[in-house]
Amino acid sequence: MLIIIRAIDALNEIVGRIVAVVAILFAAIIIYDVVMRYAFNEPTRWAFDISKQLYGFYFVMLGGYALRHKAHVRVDILTERFSRGWQRIIDVLGYVIFFFPFTYVFTTRSWDFALKSWNQGEVTYGAIQMPVYPLKMAMCLAAALLLIQGIAEVMKIILDVDTTSEEVLS
Repeated sequence: MLIIIRAIDALNEIVGRIVAVVAILFAAIIIYDVVMRYAFNEPTRWAFDISKQLYGFYFVMLGGYALRHKAHVRVDILTERFSRGWQRIIDVLGYVIFFFPFTYVFTTRSWDFALKSWNQGEVTYGAIQMPVYPLKMAMCLAAALLLIQGIAEVMKIILDVDTTSEEVLS
């Protein structure tokens, strides 16, 4: 089981680090467009569309990475007073009741969404007509990465392991 957890963690870690480079590209395009617009009075026709697509890609692809690093919103005002055992039970129930149904719907619907876009050859309506289906395919991939990271997180809770230190907690 630890091998599976480590493999899923490693996959989302690699994806997160690769996607982080997109933020640099995203910022460079915005800076380029601002300089062209205000310094040379020559705005680009493509920068807005590309930066919008890159931001969407960046935002959606980091879900699994964020979950792996516990960088998500957590409301534990009530559960912080419970014993570790009850916290683990509540965490697993939260995944089963809320997280897994959401990620299942996100994965299946985004697959249908991406497939329809691919079959139609969907493009943007902006100044340049960029294909939309790569971003919609990325949504599906991101949903799958989030789903498998959720599986890893539940396995960590059940096994009571912390993969950052690789030690059994209890």
